[in-house]
Amino acid sequence: MKTVQISLNSIDKVKSFVNDITRFDYDFDLVSGRYVIDAKSIMGIFSLDLSKPIDLNIHAEENVDNVLATLKPYLI
Repeated sequence: MKTVQISLNSIDKVKSFVNDITRFDYDFDLVSGRYVIDAKSIMGIFSLDLSKPIDLNIHAEENVDNVLATLKPYLI
């Protein structure tokens, strides 16, 4: 598992983020405070405080570099 910080500070960013990560078969969790939600859930993402950075847990053992390359626009 790898954890990175991302910023999803607009509706368009949230939509493109979900579209990008749904291409992968791995599990992704967003962690904000004590809340953990499925990163592939648009409704779940909008339940978080998007004004500050969010931790993204990537549950992948291999090809993490491909995932990080796709997530580059969102990384802090």
